[in-house]
Amino acid sequence: MATTRCVIPFAELGRQDVGRVGGKNASLGEMTAHLASAGVRVPPGFATTADAYGDLLGGHGLRGRIDEQLGRLHEGAALEEVGAAIRSLILAEPLPAGLRTEIVSAYGQLAREQGRDEPEVAVRSSATAEDLPEASFAGQQETYLNVRGPARLLEAVHRCYASLFTDRAIDYRERMGFGHLSVALSVGVQVMVRSDLAGAGVIFTLDPESGFAEVIVVSAAWGLGETVVSGQVDPDEYTVFKPSMKKASLDPVIDVRVGAKREKAVYAERGMTRTVDTVGVERSRRVLTDAEVRLLADWALIVEEHYGCPMDLEWAKDGLAGDLWIVQARPETVQSRRRASTLRRCRLTAPPGDALVDGIAVGEAIGRGPVVALDSPVDLDRFPAGGVLVTGITDPDWEPIMKRASAIVTDHGGRTSHAAIVSRELGVPAVVGTGRATEVLSDAQDVTVSCAEGGRGRVYEGLLTYQETETDLTDLAATRTRVMLNLADPSAAFRWWRLPADGVGLARLEFIVAHQVKAHPMALLYPERLDHHDRCAIDQLTEGYLDRGQYFVDRLAYGIARIAASRWPSPVVVRTSDFKTNEYARLLGGRPFEPVEANPMIGWRGASRYYSDGYREGFALECRALRRVREEMGLTNVIVMIPFCRTLEEADHVLEVMAQQGLHRGENGLKVYVMAEIPANVILAQDFADRFDGFSIGSNDLTQLTLGVDRDSESLSHVFDESNPAVARSIEILVSRAHAAGRAVGLCGQRPSDDPAFTEFLVEAGIDSISVAPDSFAAVKQHVAAAERKRADADRLGPASPQRPRVDVSSGA
Repeated sequence: MATTRCVIPFAELGRQDVGRVGGKNASLGEMTAHLASAGVRVPPGFATTADAYGDLLGGHGLRGRIDEQLGRLHEGAALEEVGAAIRSLILAEPLPAGLRTEIVSAYGQLAREQGRDEPEVAVRSSATAEDLPEASFAGQQETYLNVRGPARLLEAVHRCYASLFTDRAIDYRERMGFGHLSVALSVGVQVMVRSDLAGAGVIFTLDPESGFAEVIVVSAAWGLGETVVSGQVDPDEYTVFKPSMKKASLDPVIDVRVGAKREKAVYAERGMTRTVDTVGVERSRRVLTDAEVRLLADWALIVEEHYGCPMDLEWAKDGLAGDLWIVQARPETVQSRRRASTLRRCRLTAPPGDALVDGIAVGEAIGRGPVVALDSPVDLDRFPAGGVLVTGITDPDWEPIMKRASAIVTDHGGRTSHAAIVSRELGVPAVVGTGRATEVLSDAQDVTVSCAEGGRGRVYEGLLTYQETETDLTDLAATRTRVMLNLADPSAAFRWWRLPADGVGLARLEFIVAHQVKAHPMALLYPERLDHHDRCAIDQLTEGYLDRGQYFVDRLAYGIARIAASRWPSPVVVRTSDFKTNEYARLLGGRPFEPVEANPMIGWRGASRYYSDGYREGFALECRALRRVREEMGLTNVIVMIPFCRTLEEADHVLEVMAQQGLHRGENGLKVYVMAEIPANVILAQDFADRFDGFSIGSNDLTQLTLGVDRDSESLSHVFDESNPAVARSIEILVSRAHAAGRAVGLCGQRPSDDPAFTEFLVEAGIDSISVAPDSFAAVKQHVAAAERKRADADRLGPASPQRPRVDVSSGA
C-alpha cells in the first residue's frame, strides 16, 4: 500500500490542490507549473500537506484537547487565554517522525539544486481555506524569513502549525463561520530571494482603493517585503495603465510616487531578520526603474489572465543577481466583490476647518468618535466600540480591535500595509502614514476621520456632521446630451470610474501644479532669481533631478495621465494652466516672475501668457507633459483646451507655439478646444471655429464679462446671474454658430448642478455636453434626461421644432 506523501514540490502542485496544501502553496505550484513558460519567475520550494497537519493533530489526542479549549471559548473564556493554551498544546506535541524526515530530505534536495549546503528559505503558513475569492486569511498565520539549516527549519514549521490558532486567526474564523478544526494548515518552504540587498513589495492588478480595473499598482521598498506588508514604511508606488501595455513602443507607467522608505528589513547575523534605518540616498531614490515596473506588471497581468480574477501578488528583487521574482499570489478579495453598479459616497456637510493630521486615505467613508491611542493591542473589553484607533502601525494581532473601531489612524504605512488591507476588508475608513498622529491626537479627544475628499485622508477636530448616499447607477437613463465630469485632483480620479460619464469635460492643470508640482515653472528653470529660502526649497523638492524642468514635466504628466486613464477611451479635455498672476505668485518661487496687477481677473492670464517672453518656457513644459501623455503613454483621448483666448491673433500665436513643441493640431488625432468665456469668442465664433475643434463655455467668466460684474464682488452678487437673458442669448448664439461650423460646444460650471431650469435651457439650446462635479453627476444626469423627455414630448404634441445638428465630440482615440 502506497504511503501518503507529507511533502510535495511546488512543481507538482496546482490550484486544484488547495485542499492539500492551502491557497498560498497551491498558487505557487500553479505559477511554477503553468506560467514559467510565459516568463514568470517563482523561487523553487516545497509544501507540507494538510494530511501531515492531520497526523500531528492525531497524536496523543491533540485534536480532542484543542476542541475542549474551543468549547471553553464558546462558554465565555477569554480569547487570549484560549489561543495561548492551544498554541502551547501544539508546540508541546512533537512533529511526526515521517514528516520530519521528508522535510529534511526535501530541504537537502533544494540545497543540491541551489549548489549550497544550507540555503536560506522562507517558511510560510498556508491554510486550506486561505486565499480564496470569498475569504482572506492572509497574514493571520506566521511567516519566518532567512531560516537556515534543518533544525531551524523544523522549528519554524512547528511554529507555523501553532500559528493557525493565533488570537487573530481564531477571531477571523469565528466571524466568517469557518470551523476551526475543518481548516488545516500546510507550510510552504521557498528559497529566499536576496531582496535584503535590493527591494521587495506588493502588486495589485486593480486600484486597491477604488477597484478601478484598468491599472496595475506596484509598491516597493528597500529590503525584505515584510516592511511593506506590515506598514512600517511609506513605500514607492508605481501605477501602470493596462491598455498601454499592449504596445511595446508605449510607456505604460502613468504615475510614480516616491515614498519616504525610512526603514528596511535585512538579514540578521544569526538568522531571521532585523530592521535598520535607510540612508538618505535610499529614501529619495526609486526602488524600481520603469523597465522593472513594466516587467512586474507584465507578469501580474499574465497571472490575472490565467486566474481570471484580480490578483494580489508579492514580488522580490535579488540584490546579487538583479533578477525579479514573484513570491506569492492570491485573489484580491475586497474591491472585486463590490457591486460595480452602486456608488456609495460620503461628504462632510459643514466646513471642517484645518486638519489636525493627514495621510493616505483608505476607503471612501467617514468615521468619528473619541480617540483611543494605543501602543499595543489590548483586551477587547478595554477598547470602546466606535472609538478611533490611533497607533504607530498595526499587524494581524490588532484585527479584533480594528473591527470595533469607527476609524483607524496610523503614523506609518502605505496603501498596501496591513492597516490599509484590513480596513478595506472591514469597510472602516483609515488614514495611514500620517507621520505624527500619535503625537498630535490625544486620548478621548473627539475627532472626525474623513477619507471622502480624494487621495488624502484627514482628521478633524470634533464630531462633524456628514451625509452618506448610495446611488444605483442602473437607474440613470441614457441621454443624447453628454454629461461629463469636472476633475482636478488626480489622486481622486479613479474613485469615479463607476459613474457612466461621457468623459471629462474639464481637467484643471492648476490643481496639479499647485499640489503635485508645488512650484512655479519659471522658478524651476531660473533658480538663480530666487532668494536663499526658495532656492533651498526648490532643491529639496526636486532632489534627484539634474533637470528641474523634467521634474515639472514628470509631475504634470503623471497627474494628467491618471485623469485621462480614469475615463479611457472617452474624451478628456485638459485645460492648460489658467492661474491669475496673484495665484502664480503664491506658488513656490513665483514672486520674481509675476507682475502686481490691479485686476488679475482680466490681466495677464490664459492664452496671453503662452507666447510671451515671461512665460513661453513655462508653457513649453506644459506642452512637453501633454505630448508625453499622448504620445509616450498612449493616452490619445486627451484633448487640449486653451483658456481666456481674447483675439484671433492670440489663437494663432498659441497654436504656433504648441506646434513648435510638437503638438500639431490634427496630428495623431490631436484636437484643440478653446474656452468660450469672453464675448469676443461668441461674436467671432465662426473665426475661432476655423482655428479650434470645439468650444467649452466658462459660464462664470462669460457672465462676468457680459454683464460687467466682478464675480467676486459681494455688493454685486445679486446682479451676477448665468441665466441673465444677455448671457443666455450669448450661449444660444455660440451653439448655433459653432454647430453651423461643425464644432462641438460644452459647458463646464456649477450652475447646472444647482438649477434644473438652467439645465433644461442648455438642452433646449442644443448644447452637446455639460460637465459637472462628480458628486453632482447623478442629479444632473437625471435633470438632462427629464429635459430631453420634455422636449421630445413637446415635439410630439406640437409643431415640429427644427432639430439642431448634433456634433461629434469623440476624442478620435
